[in-house]
This record gives sequence, structure tokens and C-alpha cells, in this order.
Amino acid sequence: MASPHYDESPPEYNNYDETYMQTDDWSASGQPAEPVSLTPLPDPSKSSQSLGGGGTPPKPPDPPAEDEEDDGMARMSFLEHLEELRKRLILAMAGVGVAFVLCLLFSDELWAIVFEPAGAALRALHVNPPTLKLISPMDAFQIMWMKVPVLFAVFLSSPWVLYQVWAFISPGLYKKEKRYAVPFVLSSAGLFIVGGLFAYYIAFRYGLEFLLGMGIGKGIEPGVNVNEYFDLFVDVMLGVGVVFEIPILLFLLTLLHIASPAFLVRHSRYAILAIVILAAFITPTGDVFNLTLFATPMIVLFYVGIFASYILVLRREKRRFPWGTFFKWLMIVLVSLAIISVLVAKYYGYHVVFRWPLFVR
Repeated sequence: MASPHYDESPPEYNNYDETYMQTDDWSASGQPAEPVSLTPLPDPSKSSQSLGGGGTPPKPPDPPAEDEEDDGMARMSFLEHLEELRKRLILAMAGVGVAFVLCLLFSDELWAIVFEPAGAALRALHVNPPTLKLISPMDAFQIMWMKVPVLFAVFLSSPWVLYQVWAFISPGLYKKEKRYAVPFVLSSAGLFIVGGLFAYYIAFRYGLEFLLGMGIGKGIEPGVNVNEYFDLFVDVMLGVGVVFEIPILLFLLTLLHIASPAFLVRHSRYAILAIVILAAFITPTGDVFNLTLFATPMIVLFYVGIFASYILVLRREKRRFPWGTFFKWLMIVLVSLAIISVLVAKYYGYHVVFRWPLFVR
């Protein structure tokens, strides 16, 4: 009986994918068995490198480069912004409170300052005695011991309050823009105080004398209520002081990338119209002269703000402003305006005096 024949040939290998092929191995179903993949053995040299066996580990990927513009800019959530706002409001109110206590110690002297424009206007109109009328028994106490100290405390604490404003917006600024903190506080507080001085020594004094003198000789005797006088005083002082912040507002809009000098110049006619309307509201009189007196400084301040914004843009672009040429032309313009003013004053019979309104006949 013949013995079965078995093929003793060695297994074949696929040279392309290193798959072991059994040509004579059949499964129970009568089909050839699935090919078995052979996993290649790891390279010993590579294994030693990955296990720290003397090889150099691969260099980790470099971290993403951080934009220099974002350097120093804080990232805050909405709730963190609210908490920061609450903190700055408390600090600002605390500063006003400390200034109020200091002003309260000098309430009599401060009331004398407030009364001086009324007394000067009444004396100029030959009203004797130059006094204000008390209507309600509580008016004197409320004004002299509460309202007047608060008004002066606002001006006295304005640098501290404006610093809190800067501290609130500074987290959203770039690191190089945070250097404007000191100039911002000094210029904004200075303009606010200068606006109050302009209103006190020029606008309010002249306007009050004009208003009180309208009824003289027409059967009307000036009798000013102290409460109404102080309300008008506060409106003019704070109104002009806030209006003098126009350059700071335009500078902040440019700093926060909300506006640009080109945009401001292109829409300057609308800004001038708004300034004239605002001046008509805060002017204590209804004549054109006082309207011009209020509107002209506001328009000048508007263009000063545009100029400050332009300087900021030049610094961002790392360009320099030609200060030499600017000051030369500025002096030429100022001298020309002075000569024209003197010639016009002489032609119309005016002469210069060292008090307001500076030109009198």
C-alpha cells in the first residue's frame, strides 16, 4: 500500500509585504488559511535611543511665537471686569470722600470763593448791598456745608479719580501703551481744572453780569436766589470742566483703536456742529458773543485732540513728527493773530485791559 505523499517544500515569502504564505495549509472549510503578517523586529540602536541608552532624544517642538503686541495685555473675563469696575469705583469714591472732609474744614472760605462772581457782578451793576436771597431755611446749610465742599472735592480729587479710570482700562492696552499713565492723569486732571478756572474767571463772571444787567433801568431789581445761583454755578463749572476733556477723549478713542485722526478730520464738520449746540446749552446767556466765547475753546481743544491722536499714530508707526517746522509755523500764526487783533481793536476804537473782556472802548 502506497504511503501518502507530503510536500516537504519550505514556506514561501512575499518579498513585497513580508507576509508568510502557507501554500499547502488548508482550513477546515477547505479554503486556504489567511496570510499571517510578520511584525518587523525593532532596531536595537533606535530602541536604545528611545530608552535613554546613550542616544540623543528628539528635540521638542518650539512653542508658538507670542505676538509682541499682545505682550503685557491682560486677559480678563466679564465677571473679572465687573469686579475690577467695582474696585475702581470704590477707590474713586473713597478719594472724593477724603477730599470732602478736607474741604469741609474750609467751608466758609470756599463759600466766599463761590459768592465772589455774584458779588462782583452786583457791585458792577451798582446794586447795594450785593447779597443773595435766602428762600428756604435749609438752603444755606445744604449749600455751604454740603454742596460747596462736594464741588471742590470733585476738583481736588480729580487726579485720583482719573487715575482709577486709567487703571480700569489699562489691562486692555498693550505693554508699550501703558507708559501713557502719567501723561494721561496729569493732562486730563489739568484740563479739567483749567476748564473750571476758565469758567470761573471768564465765562461765568461775564455771563452773570450780562444776565443780571438785562433788567436794570427797566423796573427790574436783581434779587438772586442763593439756591438757583449755586445750581447755575455748578452747571457752568462742571460743564466747562468736562468739555475741556475733549482732547483726552479723542486720544483715548485712538489709543483703543476706535477712531483715527483721518476719521476725525473727515467728520470734523459734524463735531463742530455738535460743539456749537453743546455750547448753546451750557452758555449762561443767549447772546452770540457768549456762545462764541464758549464754542471757540471747545473747537480749539477738538483739534488739539486730533493732533495728539496723530502723534500717537506716528509713534505706533515708529515715525517722528517735525517739531521744528511745527513750532516755527505756530509762532508765525500766533504773531499774525496778535497783530490782526490789535489792528481790529484800534480800528473799532477798542483798547486792551488786563481784565475780562480784555478789549473795551
